[in-house]
Amino acid sequence: MANNKRRLAAILAADIVGFSRLMQENERRTLESWSALRTGIIESEITSHHGRIVKLTGDGFLAEFPSATDAVEAALQMQKFFAAGLSGSDETSFLEFRMGINLGDIILDGDDIYGDGVNVAARLETLAEPGGIVVSSSVYEQTFRRVSAVFHDMGIHVLKNIEGEHRLYSLLREPSRSAPIHALTPDA
Repeated sequence: MANNKRRLAAILAADIVGFSRLMQENERRTLESWSALRTGIIESEITSHHGRIVKLTGDGFLAEFPSATDAVEAALQMQKFFAAGLSGSDETSFLEFRMGINLGDIILDGDDIYGDGVNVAARLETLAEPGGIVVSSSVYEQTFRRVSAVFHDMGIHVLKNIEGEHRLYSLLREPSRSAPIHALTPDA
């Protein structure tokens, strides 16, 4: 571990909603759709926003970015594409993702990353609604004036196996009349 380096990074953790059920219903269709989204949208959006995929999991991925703004913009763009597919007839249209983004310290070990920054991002992803994004307060502070999204204050949360309390925000793609009064926009 002495050769491992640390750095600050924005970490995006994502997974497919209901993957086990989808696999049980139709393995071939689910895997082909997941592969098509990975190569057609996910890899492209992450790369175009200066990020890299660190690893693929059976039903998701972990990516890192040099800036929180890049990570949030990539996530918003991916969720936009996925939502458009849900309303269309595309073969991948039945897949929905949850995403979590954290800005934190990471430990580099070859091409892999570890540390609290990664662990928090993974916990945030589990709190996101299908098709949603949850970000930490550190991501919010870096991005709320820079991205076109509504940030909804989710309050303070205690995350499983993570010390301390964490203020979290969910992102909505567009302002709506149903958005809470205390939703924060880039113009606020």
